[in-house]
Amino acid sequence: MITLSTDSLKGYGLNRIFELIKEAGYDGVDLYIDSKDFDTQDADYIKKLIDEFGLPVVSLQTSNNATAKNVVEAVAMAKKIGTKIIVVQPPKMFNFKYIKWLTNEVPKIRQREEISIALENASSETFLGIIPEHALNNLNELRKFKHAALDTTRVAQKKDDLIRVFNILRKYLVHVHVSNVKKGKGYAMPDEGILPLESFLTKLKQEGYRGAISFKIHPKFLRAGDHEKVLKNLAECKKFYTDYYVKIEALPGVRTEKEEE
Repeated sequence: MITLSTDSLKGYGLNRIFELIKEAGYDGVDLYIDSKDFDTQDADYIKKLIDEFGLPVVSLQTSNNATAKNVVEAVAMAKKIGTKIIVVQPPKMFNFKYIKWLTNEVPKIRQREEISIALENASSETFLGIIPEHALNNLNELRKFKHAALDTTRVAQKKDDLIRVFNILRKYLVHVHVSNVKKGKGYAMPDEGILPLESFLTKLKQEGYRGAISFKIHPKFLRAGDHEKVLKNLAECKKFYTDYYVKIEALPGVRTEKEEE
């Protein structure tokens, strides 16, 4: 399943974003809940867009400064609109209350609500160039969290090996944000940059990954503001997904989601 992160088209209204995703032929929406955009917080309005465009919201993303209250609100929204995956960001290093809440309460919410709440790999930001800005920011802690989301740009910015990271997290991986890093700039188009995304998507398919492939591209690389160029770039992302994921066969003995249905 191919989806688009709505913050890839930041600057457009949510209705227009759904329209563009539909016109591009994607399977669903990866909705970023923006604290400054009330439309992204309105479950009734989002449900209306889902029905109007026939596009499911496959996943929700909470913001970088989210709180426990925001995650609980995202769970309530997910239940109302039929979403099964919520991606949360690593907490700030010294936000001890939120760190404790995530590690202690999220497993209970998952079990009670039957919703996957996944922790995404942290960015490379630091204090004084030494201390990581975020807690729960290494691969071992992602595995301990049990449900993981992977942002490929962040892997490159931390100078990790993408395939090695996938091998470590694959048992826990429920969501992937795909983008490249071009001339030091993250969230570039998938075929422009230093990451081996062709090999990465192929490996995801071969290993039986069942989550969505969500393209998360910076608006400037999608050429947001120019309708035709946006659609052209979205089509290029979709072709990349088709060539290196859809057309790839799973390894022998690996059951795909389609087979299990």
